[in-house]
Amino acid sequence: MSEPALVALCGASFAYEDGPPVLDGLDFEVPEGRALALLGRNGSGKTTLMRLLSGGLRPRTGQLTVEGRPVRYDRKGLTRLRTTVQLVVQDPDDQLFAASVAQDVSFGPLNLGLPDPEVRARVDEALAALDITALADRPTHLLSYGQRKRTAIAGAVAMRPRVLILDEPTAGLDPDGQERLLATLDALRRSGTTVVMATHDVDLALRWADDAALLTPSGVHMGLAATTLARTDLLQQAGLRLPWGIAAAQLLRARGQLDDAEPGPRTADELAALAVAQTTPRIPAEG
Repeated sequence: MSEPALVALCGASFAYEDGPPVLDGLDFEVPEGRALALLGRNGSGKTTLMRLLSGGLRPRTGQLTVEGRPVRYDRKGLTRLRTTVQLVVQDPDDQLFAASVAQDVSFGPLNLGLPDPEVRARVDEALAALDITALADRPTHLLSYGQRKRTAIAGAVAMRPRVLILDEPTAGLDPDGQERLLATLDALRRSGTTVVMATHDVDLALRWADDAALLTPSGVHMGLAATTLARTDLLQQAGLRLPWGIAAAQLLRARGQLDDAEPGPRTADELAALAVAQTTPRIPAEG
């Protein structure tokens, strides 16, 4: 008998007041220990889905479960959920409110009623994880956009969630900021945090994610990132284009330059390495 999903929505439906259903009869599981990219066109329900998973919204029908147990929407139940799942919204200014970085990051642990030494330990740990220890005493209104993003994520990490959900975390960051953030997320994954990222960037999803979930009018379609993001029919429904890495792999295979069993390139560096391998003459083995 398989273990229940860490976090799951079962038959969940939701509609905003006086509006049509955004999600209807949705079944969705967050696979533990995996990097999951959530993709779909604007209005497909990505934000609603993330807020349902984190307890910010309650499904009209169906239920949210944690390790197979239905979530209760009272104080005790939501506290338990928020020590398991944390959502970081796209705009950090919607999440930051304290005077300094350390004060903002400490808010969640303090709200759990933890003793001061435990709160300080969690704040120090989160600041280090996001590489912003030097900013601990910096007023939040003096932070750059990238620093504000990292501070918002640190506030979620200080709760030590098992699932971290991020809404467009790389939006608005320059290339160096994106690379630093992705390295941070990889470190969090290695430490045992399951990361879910909502993004419109199919190239980023192919490069970063183990699994991809496409929200389409026909429902949610989820599988291995390289397989799911090669489904042109689903991508069209989701209002997305084919990732360039998959397009490049298809071209290389059509020209006989890449075996079917070989993975395609996911980054420019991997494509360059394939190109070098194709142009390097092979030295026959001595017989």
